[in-house]
Amino acid sequence: MAKEKFDYFDALVNQVNYSCQEARMLVDAFRDFQRDRLPEQLAAMHELENAADEQTHALFTHLAREFITPIDREDIIEMAHRLDDIADYIEDVLQQIYMFDVHELYEQALPMAVLIERAATALHGALQEFRNFKKGEMAEHIIAVNNFEEEADKLYIESIHDLYQNHVDNPVHILKWSNIFLRMERCVDACENVADMMGTIIVKNS
Repeated sequence: MAKEKFDYFDALVNQVNYSCQEARMLVDAFRDFQRDRLPEQLAAMHELENAADEQTHALFTHLAREFITPIDREDIIEMAHRLDDIADYIEDVLQQIYMFDVHELYEQALPMAVLIERAATALHGALQEFRNFKKGEMAEHIIAVNNFEEEADKLYIESIHDLYQNHVDNPVHILKWSNIFLRMERCVDACENVADMMGTIIVKNS
């Protein structure tokens, strides 16, 4: 009986799916913020991050055994690393909320979390079309990721400006939320990094 062939495209979709779940969990945690639930939410998110790591390890294990891959081996490795970054960064946001002992969310935190979720969802759509990238059906999803990243940049700039303009008498508040917003913005950047690489792969294989 022939051994079933490992599907690298499905593996990449599975990777980003964990990030989408984490992003939804972050939005839910922010939408109904309850400080005493943070340890429970962190544990649940860490399980997703671990599952994403296991998916990455499985992909690398198959890469080490196979000589023929649907796209360049180095591109698969880099894509997997970049996707792993997204899962790590989203978990890091909730960890920051817990470590800084946040009692009340800054008003722009939920809109930024929503942008993270939208960027991850758009990236998921792009990766679902990745195996058919020569047909050009993933372009709109990549554009959507880029648009969400631009929105996140603007929100990040305005939020930091607001912190220093309206909370100058509370340096601890500024320190906390400057760090948290930096990490949230990094999540959307990480989604764009994957989308940009997908665009590069399209050009290389055209």
